[in-house]
Parts: sequence; structure tokens; C-alpha cells
Amino acid sequence: GKRAQLLKGLPATSIVEENSAAGVSVHNFNVTVSPLASGVAVLPTIVNSNPLTEAFDIESKGGLEFRVITTGNPVLDYETMPKSFDLQIFVEDTTGRTDLSILTIHIKDKNEHPVFRGNVAIQTVTIYVLERTPPGRIYQVHAADPENAKLKYSLLPATVPFSIGKSGAIFSTKEFDYEKDPHCYFLNITVTDPDGLNSTKTVNINIININDERPYFTTKQRIYRIPEEQSPGAIVVNITAKDPDDEDSPSRLFYSIQSSDTHFSINPATGVLQVTRRIDRDALPLRLHPNISLIVRVEDGLSSDHASEMEITVIVDDVNDNPPECNPSDFRKEVNENTAPGIFLVDLRNYCKDIDVDPSNNRFSFTGLSGFGSNNFALESTVSGRLVMTGTIDLENPANPGVEVYTLTVRVQDTAHPNYSSKYPFYISFDIIYIYIRIKPVNEFSPVFRNLSYVFSVSEITKVGSSIGRVHAIDKDWPPNVITYSIVAGAGNRDYTNIFWISPTKGDVRILARLDYETTQKHIFTVQASDQEKTTTASVTVNVLEVNDEEPVCSPSFFSLQIPVDLAIGTNINGFRIECQDRDSDPRSFRYFINEGNENSHFIFSPSAGSNISHLILASRFDYESGLDTNWIYSLRVHITDDNLVSAMDKTTHLIKTGTVTLSIRVIPNPTTATTTTPGFTVVTERENLYSPSAWYVPFVVTVCGLLLLGLLGHLGLRLLTRLRGESPQVAPRERPQQRLAMTEMAQAFQPRRINTVFDGEARDPVTGRMYEFNTRSGARRWKKSNEPLQLGLAMQAMSRATENSGEGVDRAVAPSKKEPSEKKKELTAPTKPVSSPQQ
Repeated sequence: GKRAQLLKGLPATSIVEENSAAGVSVHNFNVTVSPLASGVAVLPTIVNSNPLTEAFDIESKGGLEFRVITTGNPVLDYETMPKSFDLQIFVEDTTGRTDLSILTIHIKDKNEHPVFRGNVAIQTVTIYVLERTPPGRIYQVHAADPENAKLKYSLLPATVPFSIGKSGAIFSTKEFDYEKDPHCYFLNITVTDPDGLNSTKTVNINIININDERPYFTTKQRIYRIPEEQSPGAIVVNITAKDPDDEDSPSRLFYSIQSSDTHFSINPATGVLQVTRRIDRDALPLRLHPNISLIVRVEDGLSSDHASEMEITVIVDDVNDNPPECNPSDFRKEVNENTAPGIFLVDLRNYCKDIDVDPSNNRFSFTGLSGFGSNNFALESTVSGRLVMTGTIDLENPANPGVEVYTLTVRVQDTAHPNYSSKYPFYISFDIIYIYIRIKPVNEFSPVFRNLSYVFSVSEITKVGSSIGRVHAIDKDWPPNVITYSIVAGAGNRDYTNIFWISPTKGDVRILARLDYETTQKHIFTVQASDQEKTTTASVTVNVLEVNDEEPVCSPSFFSLQIPVDLAIGTNINGFRIECQDRDSDPRSFRYFINEGNENSHFIFSPSAGSNISHLILASRFDYESGLDTNWIYSLRVHITDDNLVSAMDKTTHLIKTGTVTLSIRVIPNPTTATTTTPGFTVVTERENLYSPSAWYVPFVVTVCGLLLLGLLGHLGLRLLTRLRGESPQVAPRERPQQRLAMTEMAQAFQPRRINTVFDGEARDPVTGRMYEFNTRSGARRWKKSNEPLQLGLAMQAMSRATENSGEGVDRAVAPSKKEPSEKKKELTAPTKPVSSPQQ
């Protein structure tokens, strides 16, 4: 294509400093394209250079702006490269127009650091100097300045025994001793040009050791003692020496014996002196002269002149050839536990001897006391052989393992070192004595209950023989004593000598009699633990837990009634009521129902529940005329339960008790009613009560009060009779009816109180089986005398008066006997008339 002026800023001349780094800008220029061109087809390129080099390149600055930069390869060096370069730069646009222009670049000189030459320039130089070498030149350092300036050499540190000359020669300033001086030096060599630029390199100098020293013995001891009868090969001593030339490394030395003695030999490499044959102290010449002298030589080479010698003396000592013997060799002793320290047990020396003749060899000692528990014993001295007790052995101490027999061993041996190998090859060098010490236990401690007191809670319905708890005691004595348990106080009551029993071996507490919460809520008794010698006690409290185990007790439990046939519905029959008590139930817990005998449901109790008092009520009329009712005597069996306050859900698990009352009701027909029964009858009231031992004072108090009241009435009666007799005879007859009436009224006023002393019933005590009498109104009781009949007459009078007061029937009617007088029969039947009259 055609050439055109496309490169703006070229040709041109530029300058760049030597040693410039890569990427340094040298010259900037632009590219101008023709209006018809769309751009640059060939970017500006260095197509040639004079001289040829790759030290430059063209880089785009963006758009059509470019610059020439250094590449760093090679680095521009003024001293070794051409001083200028002509670069031919070519460019072409898209229309084919081209341009070629020249850029001249001049290299600018720059002051550079001096440069070391030779080995120093490429590595750290190490110089080796033999010790004992005289001072002088040891190495030459070479350096040059790129600008050929004059250089100056220096050396650091200044304290080392070296110096450097103006030409770079290194000199030693002293003669080195390897054993005294440092073995290595580090020198910093610095070269500096006139402008102060410098370079530094390190030179290492090692001092080389040479064999110039004589070895010396490090073993200082010169006299050694060995016993006779040493086995061949026994080591006497290890002779050691040191060569100063070997520094800290093991010395390579050679040992030898220069004397002619044959008892010993020395290892040439290690210096170990050994026995080579038997040495008998008792044979000549050692018997007279036991000392053996040896000359030991050490050298640092087999043919070296560097050697040293040392004389040593070996003294052969006599040894003990015979062991001591003891007969017998075992002993048995007994001692109580807790025996005070210091007690003597046995003198062993009386049983041992040594047959050696030499006094220095026939002495023996007792040592090595050992065995389990040997810390509680000691030998008074190694010579005496007296064994004593030094500690207190307590078998109960937790630290003591509870061993009763201690096996101790004592070693008896010569005071002199024994050596029996020549005479007794298989003999042990000491004898063993066995001592067996038995510790006899002593009963020191009383048994101790784990608790000072025990509390057991037991249901009152627990079966007799059941276990209610266990007490446990421990005995700190060792071995443990057998503990026996017993009850020593408080386990009974007035009815039973023993309510509780304890297992003598296990401490298991059981009940022997039925418990009753209502009688006794808590039992307290004392148990004892004994180890046959010592005892201890503990308190046991048994809390009785209440259970509904008491049946309701109702009064009266049996009663006889008679009622007219036309008694009105809703009437409380004869004012009769049941009053119930239950020692473990609330008064509101009773329910009443007639279980049997209530034909046609004529009778009910009201209230039927929720009260401890209920009245007998006529619920429906009798109908004998139509034949609906045919029974004139009703025997009712009334059940009273204590579950009124128990929910329906709990009744399946709750314990329910039932009381029973038996009633006999006779229906009295109207006079016009035809009946086959005899109108005349005898009424006898009979009530049954149970004697309670806990209420023993009731009859006594009632009897005393009754006697006092009767005495008062008697006294008043006597005073009244005396006053009446003192008046005139005429007036007295007229006033006698009034007087009789007044006395009758007074007697009637006090009649209820007098009834308390009338015992009109009898029963048998279920506990003792004895018969007792009781008053049906007051409940007073007394034991019946064997020859005293029941006060039947008084009972009849009381029954008659009760009938008159109530106006309705009497208790249990009984047909009269045919043998009774007619007067008495009329008297007994008379009370029946008022019964029917109110109803007619």
C-alpha cells in the first residue's frame, strides 16, 4: 500500500536508565488513520532493532494511543550492552496505508553496587584452618565495581582474630588451640565504592582439630577393696581415661596392664578390670600380704607416643565363709487385741549361732522383719533379736483387714558380708525365721441399734403372727459376735402378758394378740440386743392404725313389745327406740333396716339412716279379718350397718360392720276379736348386755350413790314417823291416809333412782366366763354370787311401773303358769287394760 504519515510522535529520540524494571514507559505516540479507514489492521509493531534486542515492546494505552516499554529481559546494562538502540516501528490501517518510523533510545549510565567475584559471589565460602597453624594469609576475596571505581574492604565483627587487607586478603592473627578456642567463626566481608554503595558476603572459618594431646585418666581412685572368693569375671573397677583431642566424642583409647600379676585382666577397649581366677584370702601369699599392685597404661593409638600410666592397689578382704543357723526356725505366740505396745514376745538370739572362728565373722544380726502387719512389731535391735509389739492391733479398726494370725519373717545373717559360694554353691546367704502371732479377739463393744428408736405403723386388723417390722443392731467387734434380740419391757397389757414377739436371731417383730385401736392407739416397748456379754436397748413404738372393725352396738339388743291390733299408722310403738354406738364410726354412719320377720312390711325404723337413734314406727295396719295377716307374734331381726357415710364407689373396698337387734312384737286383739290365745299372760323383761372391763367403776359408783340415797330416805322416813307419832291419837287416824299418800308420793318421786340398785337381768362375761347381774335401766352391773337368785320380784315391779308410765304394752309377754295364785295373775294382767282403751 501507499506510505502515509500514520505515526504521530515518531521518529523521535528517548532516554532510559540502565537496570530499569520491566514495564517502564520509554516513549508515547499516536496512530492516525485516513477518513476511509475503519481502524488499524496491523497494530504498531517493532519489526527491527539496531542492534538487535528484545529489551523493548509496544503496549496500547487505549484507543489509538501507544507507548514503548522495557521488558526486563534482558535487563539494560550500560556497562555490558550498547549505549543506544534504533527501533523500527511499523503500522497499517484497514485501507492498506502503512507507515514505518524509527525511535532511537539512549541508555543512561547509573552508579551500581560493587560485585563479588569468584565463589564468594555465588555461595557462602567455608575455610578450614588446622589448629597450631601460625598466623598468616588464609583466603583472598575478589570484588569489582561496574564503574571501575576503587573499592574498600572491611571485616566484622572486629573482635575476631582475623583481618582483611586492601586487596581483599584475609589473615589470621593468632595460632589456634582447638581445645581452648572456638571451633568456628563467621566473618561478614563488606566491599564499598567511593559513593558509599556496598555489598556484603559471609565467610565461615572452621578450626580443624589435630592429635596433639596426651590422654589422661579420669578415674581418681587408686585403692580398691574386694572380698575374697570372687567368681572369675567379677568386675573390680572400670578404669576410664580421656583424650583432649576427642572433644565430646568417645575417645578411642587402648588400655593394658604392665605388671605380671595374673589375678586380674583389663579390657583394652573399655578399661574394665576383672578377676581372672580364684582369689583365696586364706592362702599364701595373700594370707600375709593381701595387697595387689597393678600398673595400668592408656594410649591413643597402638603405636602412638601419646600415653599415660597409673598405679592402682587392690586389697583382698576376708569374707564370712559360714552362715548362722537357728533351731527351731519357727515360733508361735498369742496376744490379746489392743495389748499395750512394748510387750515382749520372743528372744531369737537364744536359738541361733554361727560356727565361724574369726570373731569378726561369727557375729550375726536380725534384720528384714516383714510380713503382713509387720508394722505393728519390731526388733529391739539387730543384735539382740528381741521381738516386741510396737503397735496396738485393733481388729475393729477399718484399716485393719481383720487378720487374726500374723505371719512374720525375720532374716538372720552374719554381720560380716557372707560369701558361701566356695563351700556351699547353692546355699542362700541368710536364714529365715518364721513367727506366727495369733491375735485373740476381745469383746470391747456393745451392740448398737441402727436407730435409737423404731416406729412401726400397723393396721388394727393385722393377723396375729404377722411381721410388723424389724430392728437391727450391729456389733463393731471383729470377728462379729452373734447378736440375740429380746423384748425386755412394755410388750404387754393388763389382758396379755406379751402382745409382741421378736425373733431372737433376726430381730423380726411379730404380734401375738389382736390389736385394737379403740382400746390402745400406741404401744411402746423396749427391745434389747445382746452379744452374750454386753447389751443395749432401743425403744419401739407401734402405732395402731384405725380400721372399721367394730360392729355397731345397740341398746337394747333384744326387746319384747305388745301393741293393740288397731294401733294408728305412724305411731312410735310403745315409744321404743334403738340407740346405737360404734367405737370407730361417726353417729351419722348408721343405717337401719329390718332384715327378716317383717311380714307385710308393717314396721319401719325412722330415721332409717344418719342418726344413732331410730324409733320403731307402725307403717301399715293389721288386717286379720280378710286373712291378709295371720301371724300375731312378729320376730323382727334388725340390722344396723355403719356405711351410711361411705360412697357407693368405696363400698366395694370399705370394711362394713353390722350390728343386730332382735325384737319380739305381740299384737293384742280387741276384746271382740275371736282368738284362741289366752288373755291372761305373764310379762317378764329381759335385757342382755355385755360386760366391759373398762367400765368397772360404773356399778361401784351407782351402788354407792344408791346406798347413800336409801340412807337419806330412811333417815327422812324415821324423822317423819317420829313426828306423826308425837301428835294426838284423834288426829292421827284421820291423817294416816294423808301420811300414807305423802310417803307413797315420796317413794314414787325417788322410785327411778331406786331402780338402779335392782339387778333384774343376768349374763355371762365373754372374757372370764363368770356370771354377772345387771340393771336393765341404768346398766349397773355386779358379779353374781353363786347362791343368790335373780331378784325376780323386783324385776316384775320395775316392769309393771314401766308399763304404767308408757301406757302402751310391756316387754316380752309370757303365758302365766297354772300354779300361780289368781291374785298374782290378776296383778300381772292388769296393765294390759290401758293399752286398748285409748284406741277404742
